[in-house]
This record gives sequence, C-alpha cells and structure tokens, in this order.
Amino acid sequence: MTIGIIGGGLGGLASACTLAARGHKVILFEKNDWLGGKAAVLEEEGFRFDMGPTILTMPRVLERIFGEAGRDLHQELDLRRLDPQWRCFYDDGSVLDLRDDPRKAAEEIGRLSPADRAGFERFMEVASRLSDVSDRFFFWKSVEDLRDTMDLKGSMNLSTLSDVMALRMHRTVAGQIKRDVKDHRVAQMLEHFIQYVGSSPLASPAVLCGIAQMQQGEGVWYPMGGTRAVPKALAQLAESLGVEVRTGTGVSKIEVDKGRARAIVTDTGERVACERIVSNMDSVRTYDELVGGDEGRAFAKSRKREAACSGVVLYLGLDRAYEHLAHHNFVFSRDPEEEFAAIYDKGEPAPDPTAYVAAPARTEPGVAPEGGEALYVLVHTPYLRPHHDWKTMLPGYRDVIMEKLKRTAGMEDIEERIVVERSLTPQDIHERYRVLNGAIYGLASHGKVMGAFKPGNRSRQVEGLYLAGGSAHPGPGMPMALMSGWIAADTLDQDAGGAAHGRADVAAE
Repeated sequence: MTIGIIGGGLGGLASACTLAARGHKVILFEKNDWLGGKAAVLEEEGFRFDMGPTILTMPRVLERIFGEAGRDLHQELDLRRLDPQWRCFYDDGSVLDLRDDPRKAAEEIGRLSPADRAGFERFMEVASRLSDVSDRFFFWKSVEDLRDTMDLKGSMNLSTLSDVMALRMHRTVAGQIKRDVKDHRVAQMLEHFIQYVGSSPLASPAVLCGIAQMQQGEGVWYPMGGTRAVPKALAQLAESLGVEVRTGTGVSKIEVDKGRARAIVTDTGERVACERIVSNMDSVRTYDELVGGDEGRAFAKSRKREAACSGVVLYLGLDRAYEHLAHHNFVFSRDPEEEFAAIYDKGEPAPDPTAYVAAPARTEPGVAPEGGEALYVLVHTPYLRPHHDWKTMLPGYRDVIMEKLKRTAGMEDIEERIVVERSLTPQDIHERYRVLNGAIYGLASHGKVMGAFKPGNRSRQVEGLYLAGGSAHPGPGMPMALMSGWIAADTLDQDAGGAAHGRADVAAE
C-alpha cells in the first residue's frame, strides 16, 4: 500500500526504511533541503560540526533497522566505542571520568569519593533492572499509558508484581540517586542522564534511571563522519529500497475523513492520497496544525503536555586544541537545584548553567584543520516563553557560557582561539525544525507515574495515522527517535495485515 511519511528526521527515515523493506510503497515529504532533521551538519573554513545530536547509544536499534533490509549496519557505518564516555568538570576543580567499563567507572568514582563506589554499584543494579523492565514492557511496541505496557489482570503473578514494584513509581530520578550516592558531584553526573530527555531529575520518574544502564551497558559510540553519518546511511538505504523522497516539500494538512487519515496536502496544495500516514513532525504540532478539527481537539484534551527544555548551541572553530578535553564533556553548574529551578520552574536561563562540550577531534581529527578544534557547546535553556527574544538575549548569555568554560573547564583563553563562531538559539530551533516551543527533546518527562509516557505511535484519535520522532513514544535521543520510527512502521505493517515478524525477534535478542 502507499504510505506517506511527513518529515525526514531520524524517526521518519527509520519508518521509511522499515516499511519499504517490508514491501510498501513509501513517499517521504521533507520541508528542508536535507534529510535527518536536527542531525544536520555545518561546514565552514575547514571545520565540520554536527548541529544536533552528538551522542549515539544503543546501536542495536540501528542494527535492527538495517537488518529489516538484510543489511549489516557495521558494513554501512564505522562506529567507534568511546572511553571515557564522559569527562566531568566541577567548580571545585575536580575532574571525573565516566569510564566505559562499569568496573573502572566504579574505581574512578571511588577515587573521587571512596564512600560512593558501592553506592554507584547499587545504583547501577537498580538501573539495570529498570532497563530490563523497559526492554520487556516499554520498548519495541506502541505505548501511550500503563494499560499498553503489561496485562496486569491477565498476568498478575509474583513475577509481574516484582516488575511493577521495580518501576519505583513513588520516586523521582533525583530521589533514587540520593538513596545510593551521597557525594554531590557523583549525584550531579548521574542526574544528567535525564538530560537525554530534556527534563528535570527532580520531577522525572525513577524508571528513567534505566538510561544509565543503556549507556553503561551498551556503550557510547561515534560514527566516523559524525552523527550526520547516521541519517546519510539511512537515506542511502531508503533510496536503495525505492522510497520516493521529496525534499523541499512542506506539508500543510493531513486530510481526515470520518475519523480516518486519507491524504497528505502539501504547501503547494497538491493532494497525495495515502492509505496510511506516519508523521515525524512534533506530535503536538501534528494534531494542532495538520489534523485539527474534532480529532485535534480530542488529542489536546487527552492529557496536559509540556515542552521539554530547549538550548543554546555554540559552534566554535578553534585554531588550537584543548588536549585536556575528552570527546564528550560536562562542565557542571555550581548548584544543580538552582539550575533546574531556573530552567524548569521559573522558565528562565540558568545564571550558572551546565555546559555540554563535544570535542570530536579526539576521535576524528578531520573535523578541524590540523591542530585545531571543532567544539560543540550546548547549554540547556527553558523552552520558548512569550517574553523571550533570543536576538537580544544571546550576546549576554554567550558571555555567561564563555565565563563558565573559562572558570570551570580550564579554557581561560578560549576567546583568543576562536576563528569560526556560529550559534543556534531556541527561536532558531523552533523555526528550523517545527518543534513545540523550540524544545530540543520533544515533550517533558515530568510526573512520577505518567512522566515516562509520550503519545503512542498508533494514533488513538485518527485511524491510519502513526507517530514517530522524539515527541512520540518512547521519547527523545538518537536511539529512542530511531526506535519510534521502527515501532510506528512495525505497528502500521501489522495493522495492515503484514507479516508480524518484528517484536518476537526483538524479544529474543
């Protein structure tokens, strides 16, 4: 059947490849001139910057997508496993490496805070259990709320009850971490796993601690060519499978008749009949701007949804490298509670933010001229509020970020080394990617019970409509956005009577 896909981000590309591999005719519409969504690239004066996501975890998701077409991911992409996974810089001058080997990670933590070595190991045991429960009940299928996860009435036994208790629904991420870890520096590092989903550890459910195991257990990977290499490989796979790709083609409407999606209407007014549709556009904006009507209003009323955080990104080309940086670095704020209160409660930029710094020349020297550095600096900010004008706010906040790097990360002369500088603000993100209020990570994951749940991949409001991307289940981040695309495609294919050869295979892995 003919499937229309709106948006060529990671989720849309994953859906396109999976559906085409299963024999469907697929037409993909992308308003930009490139595929990959936020996973775009900036090249200037010999420097190359990944503009969006920079951390790749859970390569098994990509392996599954390429496996749909009988391809070996590792023949298509050169993936390098990183050690350390992160390097952490603190205001007191201490430095902590999160090593790739969990035993070595515990040793490093023990050197910084001897009392917390055992606490870290206890936390990772909890994270491992939560990751396992997520894999069995939460991932690889369309989920919108608790009733989609497990059949409590049909399978209420001691094992299921144990799994439910493991979810720790009465705790937040921060609350779980503080049970096991006492040193504020170690806790701050662990709390930042939740930044993969752009939410506050003080308000997000403890089940999301499982993210730590997904990284520690499966590694942090870098695709040679940058994370931009991932959508490039997916686009090539889609083309080889016969996907019709229409870049530079925006979508203005999903035509709905009698509760069912019937067609896609482009910005030029062209109507393209589709038997089923996958939207890789932000889920809230999909219903508000493309669906509308009773169905759009029903979605809006179904649950209160808040945008996740946004951010300011600085792309800095330096003429000299900082050899003390790792590939991935966190330059932590002086006070995480002050930082999170500013961003998530007050809706204002933090006075002393955490800066994430990617220095990919550690792994791929070709991202910068010889001896140079191509730094990606991300500081989380609130999603756009009506009074935010980033054209006037950016210069002052750039100074705050630079001061942070100088004071805490040992980069005192950074401004003298800059030869190329570009930036991306929440307003830019909002306009460039059609996301909700400039949010980088889709919808916030706040709430002890419902915080982990996003709109399901099978629409409950519109028959024949499916959702993919960071604002749909299972959420944001490279592996989750890719998984959302696979789930949307697998669910669609099964609904259409296709061979249900997806979930059973995954469950056995």
